[in-house]
Amino acid sequence: MQVAMNTVVTMTYELKDADGVVLETSDQPVAYLHGGYDNIFPKVEEAMHGKNIGDTIEIALEPTDAFGEYDATLVKIEPRAALPEPLEIGMQFEGSPDGDENAEDRVFTVTDIADGKVVLDGNHPLAGISLRFALNVIEVRVASAEEVAHGHVHGPHGHHHHHDDDDDSDQFRSIQLQ
Repeated sequence: MQVAMNTVVTMTYELKDADGVVLETSDQPVAYLHGGYDNIFPKVEEAMHGKNIGDTIEIALEPTDAFGEYDATLVKIEPRAALPEPLEIGMQFEGSPDGDENAEDRVFTVTDIADGKVVLDGNHPLAGISLRFALNVIEVRVASAEEVAHGHVHGPHGHHHHHDDDDDSDQFRSIQLQ
């Protein structure tokens, strides 16, 4: 079966930067629903279309095709007292930029703590980076009606987010950024 509209594609991948440094490798196969559901970068989905089990695809993505350009306005400096204890570099918080309640919440990562101040970066860690993907198609199947209706894969290697799951409650906390 070929990768086509409303198929579930299971793959492994390796992600490198433009210099060939490996940034991430899939330890386990991952699956996505093919057909414009925004489950994968559009340029990658386009390259996957029509491929078969066993095919390998290599594709280069510029920042605009991946995680976007780095936006310096998404870096905030907050007073240390405005954030909860304990606080460590790498922790993440969810909040709206500049306290705008109408803005879409985003994840801010603590990148520095010094002199009573905390630096929070709302950019994706790979923003501004040109990426190189190597993808291996390992399975293709017809998506279920439920998967198509929900716009994502269910079951092995897919998402299971239709239930309350508090496992990440300590990772993200809502904050108002000034």
